[in-house]
This record gives sequence, C-alpha cells and structure tokens, in this order.
Amino acid sequence: MTKMIAELIEQRFGLPSTAGHDTPAEGELTAILSHRTHRRYTDMPISENLMQQVLAAGLSAPAKSDLQQVAVLRVEDPGIRLAVAELLPAMPWVAQAVRFLVVCGDSRRIRRVCELRGIPFANDHLDAFLNAASDAAMVLQNLIRAASAAGLGACPISVIRNHATRITELLALPDHVFPLAGLCLGWPSREGFVSMRLPMALTVHVDRYDDTNLEAEIDGYDRRRDARHSIPESDWRQVERFGKPSLYGWSQDKARQVSVPERQDFGAFVRRQGFKLD
Repeated sequence: MTKMIAELIEQRFGLPSTAGHDTPAEGELTAILSHRTHRRYTDMPISENLMQQVLAAGLSAPAKSDLQQVAVLRVEDPGIRLAVAELLPAMPWVAQAVRFLVVCGDSRRIRRVCELRGIPFANDHLDAFLNAASDAAMVLQNLIRAASAAGLGACPISVIRNHATRITELLALPDHVFPLAGLCLGWPSREGFVSMRLPMALTVHVDRYDDTNLEAEIDGYDRRRDARHSIPESDWRQVERFGKPSLYGWSQDKARQVSVPERQDFGAFVRRQGFKLD
C-alpha cells in the first residue's frame, strides 16, 4: 500500500491529519517531513566531490537582498577540530563526525565591498547583525537538506555560541563575522528517529497571534511525545532543584533547560566583533 503525505504529517506531529491524504509520499516534501538529526556516524569518508556538491547546494539558499552575508568555515585541521571538540565534551559527535563546518554570519564582506567602490555603508545598526544571522541560518538549513538528500547525516551545533570568543580565535574570524552554528556531517551509523513537533495550533496563527489554548496544547503534546519517546530519568535536568514530576515531558525539560543562564556575554561578544546593536 502506498504511503501518503498525511501519514508523514501524523508521524511528525502525533496528530491525525487530512492534509496530504491523497498525495503519495515522495519527492522533496517527503524528505523534509521525514527529516532526522544524526549524531552517530560511521568512519566512511566523504569525498571532496560530494562536499563541493553539498556546499554548492547549501549556498543556493535565499539571501536577504542578494547580499549573501554568510561564511562557511571548513574545520579540516585536526588540531583545530580537537580544540573545538574539547570545548564541547558532552557532544562527542563533534569529534567523531567525518566533516565539521562552522556557519558564520558575515557582515564584513559587504562593508569591504562598499570600501572598494567608495560608497558608504549606512546601515550600521541591529538590522545588520540580524540580516547576517538570517542569511547564515538559511544556508545552515540548506546544508542540512543537501546533506540529507545525498544520504548523509547532519547535526547542527548551536552550543558553539557558548564559546564564541574561543571559536573566533581558533578560526581567526575578523570583525563583523560571528559563528552561528557548527554542523557535523557523516554517514549515519543508525536510522535515527523523527522528532515530534509542537502542534501547529501553537506555531501557526491566522491574522493575529493567539496562544489562548497554550496550556492544554502543551499538556497534550507532552503526553503524545512521552508515549513515543519517554525521556529517561537519567536525563532529567536539575532534579535537586525542581524535583521529580509525575510526567517529565518536553515542557518540563525545556523549562528546566532555559532556567540556567547561558550565553550572557554573547551581546558583548557581538559588539566586540564590531556590530552596533542599537
């Protein structure tokens, strides 16, 4: 029996869906709906030929006003890779991945272009940072999609921003360039699983933002997600501080995660890189 898109939507959200009930599960929509993050890889190499294809596809992402404010750093030097991995001991896949990239927002290039052409850069404010961050995020997503299309596994590493200053030193990032995320690439050693997403009742709004039913929707999501992939007690966060709830679901885990201050110096780092955030 042919699988339909509706089945993939149901798998992704854990809710019945009529959308795509008459659309066969094939092509790009199927690949996107079936996305899995991979953190375990074989040691099989990724050829340079394939890397160039993935990079070309990644850099085919949309760019704000065609400014193309992104830089992709390929971390090939074993010493640099080790230094990055040592910053992230809880993420052994950073060291194990066959390839590792750092995707950066790059507002330096357009400023240099302005200098080359003798034209002032007149947008030195918060939006310059956001534009570069947006371009980098779109390239990051395209790299993940391209890797998946080629059969590779990928895992973005946002926690490198916890060590933004050190990453900047290791990669010699100049002013107006900042690390957005790392990206592990490799051939998956296991199938992985589809991570359930929040219901679209919470994430898709019509005309006006409305979270009136937040509590009920979150409670339902916690139960559905726990029924599929229960978080083992060994992974519960801050039990000494917040105790052991009857259901340790997504909301409990994420609330506890963000209760710990993180990256409090990132604004200062971005300013040191030359950005004005006014």
